[in-house]
Amino acid sequence: MSKPGSFEGQRVWITGASSGIGAGLARAFGKAGATVILSGRNREALAAVGADVPDAVVLPFEATDHDALPAIVHHAGAIDLLINNAGISQRSLAEDTDLSVYRTIMEVDFFAPVHLTKLVLPQMLARGTGHLAVVASVAGKVGSPQRTGYCAAKHAVMGFFDALRTEVSHRGVQVTTIVPGFVRTEIGARALTGDGSVKGAGDDDVDAGITADEAAAIILDGMARGLREIPVGGGGPEMALLDLKRQDPDRLLDLMGGMGEAVVRKLKGG
Repeated sequence: MSKPGSFEGQRVWITGASSGIGAGLARAFGKAGATVILSGRNREALAAVGADVPDAVVLPFEATDHDALPAIVHHAGAIDLLINNAGISQRSLAEDTDLSVYRTIMEVDFFAPVHLTKLVLPQMLARGTGHLAVVASVAGKVGSPQRTGYCAAKHAVMGFFDALRTEVSHRGVQVTTIVPGFVRTEIGARALTGDGSVKGAGDDDVDAGITADEAAAIILDGMARGLREIPVGGGGPEMALLDLKRQDPDRLLDLMGGMGEAVVRKLKGG
């Protein structure tokens, strides 16, 4: 059995592990002595990440294939820590966004992690120990222009896991919400536009963020210290929004409203 705050010997399952924060977490947990299960859609990319993780287990699956999930969970076996990391973002104004795009984002960013968590939870409750985590976002705390669907899904997932914590923490199951700001990943380039097509180009603010490995180090440190919510960033302006929401919510709304006005003017003119 590992020592408190240690991940040695733990069986850690990470979704969205083929790139970005998920890949960074896989490498970090591998170095910490955990047995890491890598999941995502791209088997080749998962295998490439797994090559840098000792004794990694590659378990590809489609997060929204709900019918297949029970068998996947059975195959994964006993899990000490589940990290729901897979997700997709958005870059389009609400007025220009098809309803189908909102449904896709909610399926990937909310219903998929909720379903997987519900399937893994019973084994943890039966043992009286376990750890569930979700990678949310600053967008799960703060509304931001061109991200109405993404913000909605991340607000929803924060609410679900915060509420879940009230039900299971006294039964031995930890719940951690992870709140990244700008991390240098492909999330901007892979974001959906209003018609559901992929944006294809990155964002300057995301590209200027911390690396995925730096993010992973912050997350592991926070988990080792037992934090229930872990802000993840390099001290950029987006992280200050978390404090501003608590300290002066009206100022935050004015600030984000001004940002939204600038974005709309740029896109629509006038």
